[in-house]
Amino acid sequence: MSRLDSAIRRLQAQRACLDTAAGMITDLPGIVLELGLGNGRTFDHLRSRLPGRDIYVFDRQVAAHPDCIPRDDHLFLGDLAETLPQAAARLGRTAALVHSDIGSGDEAMNRAIAVLISRLLPPLLTPGAIILSDQALTLDADPLKLPDGVAPGRYHMMRVRG
Repeated sequence: MSRLDSAIRRLQAQRACLDTAAGMITDLPGIVLELGLGNGRTFDHLRSRLPGRDIYVFDRQVAAHPDCIPRDDHLFLGDLAETLPQAAARLGRTAALVHSDIGSGDEAMNRAIAVLISRLLPPLLTPGAIILSDQALTLDADPLKLPDGVAPGRYHMMRVRG
């Protein structure tokens, strides 16, 4: 498969999972967390699918399209090892949806960041929250069936227990 075909499949899977998750939290109050702003595509998609929800974004630096940058008070800049605990202290267990898109071409780095997120994310999660991730996370959560057309392992969906 070409890299272009792989990127297209990844983006299609991402959109299908985001749309499914948005529908799953209709009756669950809470905020949305976007781990990895990148160029802002998924942030923009989430705010169009979840109008009225506060979306807090995490990234090392802003490199997004100007129309896809959250307000300063909804942006956590820096290393996740520092910003996730800061967010937990400020926001508490209020996240109804988390989208984590932090993967890179470095598998060792991907594993390390997945371990870090798995350790630091729970203090932000409300019971019943939906988590989407491009990396396998280890959380007190039940795996969810992926939307039709999304290959296992391409994306991960789970619901927080409790």
